[in-house]
Amino acid sequence: MKVDAAVDALSALAHEGRLAVFRLLVKAGREGLAAGDIARKLDTQPNTMSAQLLILSNAGLISARREGRSIIYAADFDRMSELLQFLTKDCCGGRPEICEPLNAAVAQYCAPKKGQCR
Repeated sequence: MKVDAAVDALSALAHEGRLAVFRLLVKAGREGLAAGDIARKLDTQPNTMSAQLLILSNAGLISARREGRSIIYAADFDRMSELLQFLTKDCCGGRPEICEPLNAAVAQYCAPKKGQCR
C-alpha cells in the first residue's frame, strides 16, 4: 500500500460515525449489510449514512453490490489487511516481542481456517 492510499483510508476512519460503520461491516463479514440496516443499527439518518458510506467507499475500505432493490455494503477485507500490514510493516525493528500483543489479538479474534474475524 502506498502512503497516499493509507492516508485516505486512515482519514476515512478518523470519524466516529464512519469508524462505527466500518466496524459493523467487519462484524457482518463478507455478506455485508443493506444500507438501511446499517442506518437502523447505528441510529443514523439515511442521508448521513449515505455520506459516510460514500467516504468509506472512496477510500476503498468497503464495496457495494445491488441485490434487488437494496444496496449491500461489505468491508473490503483485502484492503483492511493491506492497511494493517502497512501500519505494522516496520514496527518490530528486529524485536518480534513488540508485535506479540498484535499477534495474540489476531489469534484470539480471527478464525484461523475461515480467515474472517468473528
